[in-house]
Amino acid sequence: MSVTIADIHAAVEHWAPSGTAQSYDNVGLQIGRSNKSVSKALIALDLTPQVVNEAIETRADLVLTHHPLIFKPLSHLTDTSLVSSMALTLAEHGIALYAAHTNLDAARDGVSFELARILGLSNVEFLGGLKGSVVKLVVFVPTSHIDDVQNAIHAAGGGQIGTYSSCSFSHGGTGQFKPTPSSSPFLGHAAGDLEKVSEVRLEVEVARWQLPRVLSAMIDAHPYEEVAHDIIPVETEFKNAGIGAIGQLSTPTTLGAFLDRVCSVLDNPALRYVGDPSKSIQKVAVCGGSGSDFIQLAQKNDADVYITADVTYHRFFDVLDQEGMPDMALIDAGHYETEKMTEDLLVRWLSTQFPSVQWVKTNSRTSPVKTWTASDV
Repeated sequence: MSVTIADIHAAVEHWAPSGTAQSYDNVGLQIGRSNKSVSKALIALDLTPQVVNEAIETRADLVLTHHPLIFKPLSHLTDTSLVSSMALTLAEHGIALYAAHTNLDAARDGVSFELARILGLSNVEFLGGLKGSVVKLVVFVPTSHIDDVQNAIHAAGGGQIGTYSSCSFSHGGTGQFKPTPSSSPFLGHAAGDLEKVSEVRLEVEVARWQLPRVLSAMIDAHPYEEVAHDIIPVETEFKNAGIGAIGQLSTPTTLGAFLDRVCSVLDNPALRYVGDPSKSIQKVAVCGGSGSDFIQLAQKNDADVYITADVTYHRFFDVLDQEGMPDMALIDAGHYETEKMTEDLLVRWLSTQFPSVQWVKTNSRTSPVKTWTASDV
């Protein structure tokens, strides 16, 4: 049985739901038809003309990138700009394009977890959670239908807490209602008497992006014409998605030795940093790509060092104490460098999900940024 883009999308959604993506982002299928069969796919951090040519030459059915090609709606689809030209070329050759960006950044075992892994960290967890991402769904169900409604909610994704599924709480009680003349009640008759029914109060946590699907499943399984339910915002952070990652080195080391490790592992000979190279470090926070907004979060988690990218000059001052000394080391290791291992991550993960598809990592370095080293005089 052939694998379609819809199949691939469903698998990615289970791992890295598009609802966890940042509001500015544009993830998912960008070019192509969801029913297209895929036998070969090319993986790249970015879409570049070189990647497009590679996809054509290798007869790939799909290009899957981390960074989306199309962030904003295109006003035209011509060869007069880089983005529209590449989109047009892919469409002309029947090659689909799919992006997994900030939803993959936020995923457990996603971009930052992979960065932590290759740097040798253990006991890795999210640096921070996604606030405002969870609601509590409360529904009142007649005892005779509690299993049907509960199973429907769980099957639709409700009740996920960390590594546990099908989580819920229930408590019995008595519900009452009086059908009006225009009603079609499950119990009693229109314009009938006051009904009192043995009911169960069922509570589950639901991620906001799963709420429409869960509500639909709940209502379909519920016998009542009018389903009494509450949707309550909670402060609980969603545990299966979050910001960055934090973990421990197996043994303490100096910042200088760790900087050397970062240079070697990320193949980046030049790092921008603040910190004392002789200071001992062990607790390490990371965020692949642009993560300077989470410097304070790393400090709050008592990290000895925080590795990310795109740190502006003034943000380096954020880690200095009242005497101008760094209370946490801060390393800017480069955007491309802290995310390029995403290509290997995607090839590895997708190969286990769809072994019949040939998943190929691009041969191209997709970053246009280069480092100039002054010649000896």
